[in-house]
Amino acid sequence: MKVSTKGRYGLRALVDLTVYSTDNHVSLVSIAERQKISLNYLEQVFAILRKAGIVKSIKGAQGGYILSDKPENIKVSTILRVLEGDFNIIDENIYDDEHIDAIQAAVKNLVWLKINENVNRYLESTTLEDLANEYRRLNNIQPIMYYI
Repeated sequence: MKVSTKGRYGLRALVDLTVYSTDNHVSLVSIAERQKISLNYLEQVFAILRKAGIVKSIKGAQGGYILSDKPENIKVSTILRVLEGDFNIIDENIYDDEHIDAIQAAVKNLVWLKINENVNRYLESTTLEDLANEYRRLNNIQPIMYYI
């Protein structure tokens, strides 16, 4: 399965939102400008993310978006499933298990199913916080430190 622009742009926009929303909402205009994504397209993507409960919108002139949960609780797998659907390399329904021969079963079990398992395991183990931290590291952005 290829990840569409919806999935790619959605992940980029959510990383941007994570990095730039330190307890404040972020406008889609600012995300669109920083990420060079069409505002109209981003509005469509965020409507899906809002409906799925990943982001919350704040209305008004100073409106924008915030994450619905802490970034360390939002898994990449959740985001991609919302934007792309189930993440499988092949449609598992192409095999009729009653009429599958040994070669087809071997390929299915040791290639297609293993790829699906490993990709999904990785996506489940990676969070929005991981992506934001990698972005910060690559751009030498220091996290905000709070002192008590």
